Amino acid sequence: MAQIIAVLDFGSQYTQIIARRIRECSVYSKIYHFSTPAETLRSEGVIGIILSGGPSSVFSEKAPLPDEEIFNLGVPVLGICYGIQLMGRLLGGEVAHGDRREYGHGTLAIQKPGRLFSGLPKRLKVWNSHGDKLTRLPAGFSAIGTTENSPFAVIEDRKRGFYGIQFHPEVFHTDRGVDVIRNFLVGVCGAKQDWTTEDYILRSIEGIRTSVGKSRVILGLSGGVDSSVAAALIHRAIGRRLTCVFVDNGLLRKGEREAVVSLYERNFKIDLRVVDASALFLKRLKSVKDPERKRKIIGKTFVEVFERSLRQVGAAKFLAQGTLYPDVIESVAIAGNPAALIKSHHNVGGLPARMKLALLEPLRELFKDEVRAVGAALGLPREVVWRQPFPGPGLGVRVIGEITSERLRVLREADAIIQDEMMKSGWYWKVWQSFAVYLPVKSVGVVGDERNYADVIAIRVVESKDAMTADWSRLPYDLLQQMSSRITNEVRGVSRVVLDISSKPPATIEWE
Repeated sequence: MAQIIAVLDFGSQYTQIIARRIRECSVYSKIYHFSTPAETLRSEGVIGIILSGGPSSVFSEKAPLPDEEIFNLGVPVLGICYGIQLMGRLLGGEVAHGDRREYGHGTLAIQKPGRLFSGLPKRLKVWNSHGDKLTRLPAGFSAIGTTENSPFAVIEDRKRGFYGIQFHPEVFHTDRGVDVIRNFLVGVCGAKQDWTTEDYILRSIEGIRTSVGKSRVILGLSGGVDSSVAAALIHRAIGRRLTCVFVDNGLLRKGEREAVVSLYERNFKIDLRVVDASALFLKRLKSVKDPERKRKIIGKTFVEVFERSLRQVGAAKFLAQGTLYPDVIESVAIAGNPAALIKSHHNVGGLPARMKLALLEPLRELFKDEVRAVGAALGLPREVVWRQPFPGPGLGVRVIGEITSERLRVLREADAIIQDEMMKSGWYWKVWQSFAVYLPVKSVGVVGDERNYADVIAIRVVESKDAMTADWSRLPYDLLQQMSSRITNEVRGVSRVVLDISSKPPATIEWE
């Protein structure tokens, strides 16, 4: 039986990030609903439990509570943020509303490293996000770390292997946070670091087969890494019972449809259908300027096209999508998560009831770099695995304002030049994303001896690891100059090129 570290989810937007950090330590983790019975955890071979943070206060009438028997399983428990408050209160301590909310960076001072902070400095920068705090320790616990406003920022009951930390070790803002988690996994729980990407693939295939049974699956294939890896994983599980549909929505990059069809004909034996719905999409997007309306129109039309495709595919019971965790966290409140909507993703959320299809999202718990690792392990070609992300709504969110055929032409030509120069210079493989954005701004230029009053193109190139945060890439000046020169000289209707040097946050990677 596999070793499992259970992450009990109390509604935090960071729950999946906790699971991701555990995977980075080569240990298998599984996310459970906060109310999962202790006996279920025991029967599945759980060797340690992490209580996630969450938006609730322990004083709330509807505060999510675990089965208290988890503390009698004889396995170590780590409470994070809400988790430390919950554990402290359930085991006999006291919690109170803080005089001031601790949010953002803080300094953790370690008085006693113990097993949790073994090998780490005595002072660490940490990330806080809480309003309540522990004010009296339960029996058997001692305080081993403090922050500016929390005398019990880190607590331990070494005998039982119970630990609580007020900060979030899973986020990048916390120094050595992964080391804290690793110390809990290995030093406290005794976990073996033998979990691999191949193990994840085997479990995913097993899960897909169990969910799908003998049914057929239809998948919207874009040619990007997410949908391609999802397709390869599902195809490995159920073979020819998977049908992929490539929808030409009229918002693709230059030559993209032809490239995707050619790629899949060369490398895969997947049932691929191509649907040209470009006229329908562009008709519905006519005169629409608001980015949220664009996304929702594109999403709704996308689903309708799939409805029509179902008649040709046959009795499919599942719609598969390459949804990743950053898509989910930006789009909707899940499992009690209070995160505000940042932007809609057309492949996140429910389906019309009339479709009577269940969603199959095998990558929903993963981040982009993890998906690439899965793709490589499945044997997908480099041009797929390391292809830069492309948004589901396509160029629809890279044409700022109203979408027209002429604006799409200008954007496609400019974007093709950027991709060409990034490829030739080798920078394409070094950055997270590089693309053009069409700005509905007229700018005066000079062509020959004549005035040229034309459009503006923005170049956006960013570095990131998981799309949750990003920084603009410092490309060589010569490369930027070559891009700008080619765009203004080769793309009719462009008079000026600008460079976007915004980071995420406060900006997002895409403009809309």
